[in-house]
Amino acid sequence: MKLKIGITGQEGFVGQHLYNTINLSPEEFECVNFEKRFFENEAELNLFVGQCDIIVHLAAMNRHHDPQVIYDTNLGLVNKLITALEITKSKAHVFFSSSSQEEKDNLYGKSKKEGRELFISWSKKAGAKFTGFIIPNVFGPFGVPYYNSFIATFSHQLAHNEQPKIETDGVVKLIYVGDLVKNIINEFRKGDGNELMVIPHTDEHKVTTILSFLEDYKTQYLEQGIVPQLSSTFELNLFNTFRCYIDIKNHYPVKYVQHTDPRGVFVEVIRLNVGGQVSFSRTVPGITRGNHYHTRKIERFAVIKGKALIQLRRIGTDEVHDFYLDGEEPAYVDMPIWYTHNIKNIGDEELYTNFWINEFFDPLDPDTYFENV
Repeated sequence: MKLKIGITGQEGFVGQHLYNTINLSPEEFECVNFEKRFFENEAELNLFVGQCDIIVHLAAMNRHHDPQVIYDTNLGLVNKLITALEITKSKAHVFFSSSSQEEKDNLYGKSKKEGRELFISWSKKAGAKFTGFIIPNVFGPFGVPYYNSFIATFSHQLAHNEQPKIETDGVVKLIYVGDLVKNIINEFRKGDGNELMVIPHTDEHKVTTILSFLEDYKTQYLEQGIVPQLSSTFELNLFNTFRCYIDIKNHYPVKYVQHTDPRGVFVEVIRLNVGGQVSFSRTVPGITRGNHYHTRKIERFAVIKGKALIQLRRIGTDEVHDFYLDGEEPAYVDMPIWYTHNIKNIGDEELYTNFWINEFFDPLDPDTYFENV
């Protein structure tokens, strides 16, 4: 029996990652679609709530120039959801994302703490389960700059040739959004309620240390095309976060430097400070390879002979990026995580392509999910 899961704030930073990851297990979970307008339409909100076995309440306001607006908005959303739960007599297991700000003297933290207490009260009356998460600072791909995380802001600024400014160089406790999502999904599977569950941070760094990593990624990767040394899972996650802020539409394809002499042409394909696996393919005219995406892997397609169309589309969106490459001017395109991608031979001769990926292929953990671009 599949668990039907609804996520308020489905289109937000954590919400979209949770939604997309849940959809990787269709035999176990089914997502009930949520739209922001449901909070303004009682009938639609009731219909949504009535379908769910699990509701993850992520919708909230994090920033506003008037803290009272944050407080009123967040409590208002909680009360609307509780009203819908009562009207539909729902016994859904409700999960609520709170924050370490709960114990601080600010209206955002107060809205989170009081919201969690309201859900606890509802769950006891309804005989339903409730889990309240205290979540550390979250970072990862597709966070909104100037809103979700300073890492999103710094990455966006560096990728657009702006210089970040550090206001306070403190030590920050962090969790990668993928790790947070795994924690949440594990709680789905357990099925236990927990009024106050502290999600442990996975990493702890000074702001200056993180900025130094990001500046290095800009210099090595964005400007020189070098894949930097990634000595830890944190560095891989930070690098993949940085990559998502690159203006891929205008950055790719990156043309190689060709060294020509009477013998022919020599092209350096990739410089690596990490390991991985290099592959080679010959593709006959009209054939398309790929149509899959990765959630952690770094991958490069380098066209060295023939004509190719490389396409990328971010999961959950409709915009397709088309890149035309020709072996007469060898070039490469790197694949951001959570972008489904393919390569098609659009020429009249065989297409020669080099592929590099940063880890060996593991059939037990391939990190490869098929979806047409």
